[in-house]
Amino acid sequence: MHEYFAGRRRQFDIPLHLQGTPFQTKVWKALLEIPHGSTVSYGELAGRIKRKDAVRAVGAAVGRNPVSVIVPCHRVIGSGGSLTGYAGGLERKRALLDLEEALPGGISSQAPAHYQEQTGNR
Repeated sequence: MHEYFAGRRRQFDIPLHLQGTPFQTKVWKALLEIPHGSTVSYGELAGRIKRKDAVRAVGAAVGRNPVSVIVPCHRVIGSGGSLTGYAGGLERKRALLDLEEALPGGISSQAPAHYQEQTGNR
C-alpha cells in the first residue's frame, strides 16, 4: 500500500479470495480489469458484465467491495463524469483518482491531509 500511495505501484499482485454472491464477485472481478488511471461509469461496468439492465445492482455490488483500493471501486464514476458513491467518502475517492491522474488537474486541494502527507503533495 505504501508503494501505491507513493505512486510507485499501479496494480496489486496479491492473491484474493473475494467472498460474496456470484453477482457481486462478477462485478468485483470486472473492477480489477479497470486500468490504473482510467475510469468507467456504473452503466459501462454493467455493460462489461453483460447486465446493462442492472446498473443499480452493479452500484450496490461496487459499494460492498470488501477490499477498496486493491479492488479499485474508486475508478467507477457516475454518467457524465460525476463523482458518486464511495464508502470512504468522495474526498478520498477524488484523492485516489488524483493520485492515479485519472481526473484532470492533478492533486486536488481537497485531498485529505493524511493523503497529502503520504504522497508528499500539498
